[in-house]
Amino acid sequence: MIYFDNSATTAAAPEVLQSYQAVSQDFFGNPSSLHALGDKADNLLQQSRQQIAQLIQAEPDEIYFTSGGTEGDNWVVKGTAIAKRQFGKHLISTEIEHPAVKNSLAQLEQLGYEVTYLPVDKRGFIDSADLKAALRSDTILVSIMAVNNEIGSVQPLKEVADILADYPRVHFHVDAVQSIGKGLLPLLRLPRIDFLTFSAHKFHGPRGTGFIYAKRGRQLAPLMTGGGQENNWRSGTENLPAIAGMAKALRLLLTDESAKVQQQQAIKTKIYQHVAQQPKVTIFSENTADFAPHILCFGIQGVRGETIVHAFEEHDIYISTTSACSSKKGTISGTLAAMHVPDEIATSAVRVSLDENNTLAEAEAFIKAFDQIYARFELINS
Repeated sequence: MIYFDNSATTAAAPEVLQSYQAVSQDFFGNPSSLHALGDKADNLLQQSRQQIAQLIQAEPDEIYFTSGGTEGDNWVVKGTAIAKRQFGKHLISTEIEHPAVKNSLAQLEQLGYEVTYLPVDKRGFIDSADLKAALRSDTILVSIMAVNNEIGSVQPLKEVADILADYPRVHFHVDAVQSIGKGLLPLLRLPRIDFLTFSAHKFHGPRGTGFIYAKRGRQLAPLMTGGGQENNWRSGTENLPAIAGMAKALRLLLTDESAKVQQQQAIKTKIYQHVAQQPKVTIFSENTADFAPHILCFGIQGVRGETIVHAFEEHDIYISTTSACSSKKGTISGTLAAMHVPDEIATSAVRVSLDENNTLAEAEAFIKAFDQIYARFELINS
């Protein structure tokens, strides 16, 4: 079995599962309890927070645990809108954000907020000049993803940060779910970035857990109120086994990161160079430095994406249409639509997404299967 759908989710690492089980058995106390079992659990919780902070070059009090990327995006977008509503109700994002951001913004629009959606060019990138033109005195948030989950374009966050240097009161949020462990930490840790969203199941951690980075001094209204956990910012008894597992997964991910990134880039390049030679293939993810090393999106003209997915599945190779969140709905990629890709081409799109466990031998097997699939559809459509 070859698994090339890592942007949808990753398999939990064996070491992470061991940690999860051990913590579940040995640290079952509530971290908020006053007794020794509670103290034991709380100590591990804070150790996990400290480890995660150190790994992403932050401070422990800037790390807040969540249930994953969707909650993190919802929290930063809506929490900013609530916390800063007296300063304005204008928010800026892009046309290619994950639904967790776009649908949060849509909810805010129903409540009277105004949102400007920055367009992207035919390669899937925003123009920083559009951001500069969109900023207003009542702008309270700019939310721009680091790596697009469908085609892998790496947005010009440095240019955005430079522009926002003149707007210190505007929150700058980056959805970093697809970018961690891909050699992009220097980009994510630009001093001007105020909030980052992460999800554990994208890097071999447990599902249902994640964290946000929130820069010291920035205010965010809680969405989850209750017992006052996470410094009163995110109530709810902490999922300690998953949090400890996430901390371990992140440490494993960032160990020898550069070598892992090079391997993913080599696999992507091998597949890219082969499929790009075919006349009926359209490539949506370029093999350049401004695209992530682990995502390759392409289509075979005249063949729907879901048909291609199932054709590869017959070879025990697992890929996806452009987004796990929209694949079963049969909807056209929001990113490709924003890039003005014609519908008949966009419906052919599939995504190969890699991680550090994939190999060049798997790429060879993929190419062999691709050639058979391509020949079959070419015969059918001839």
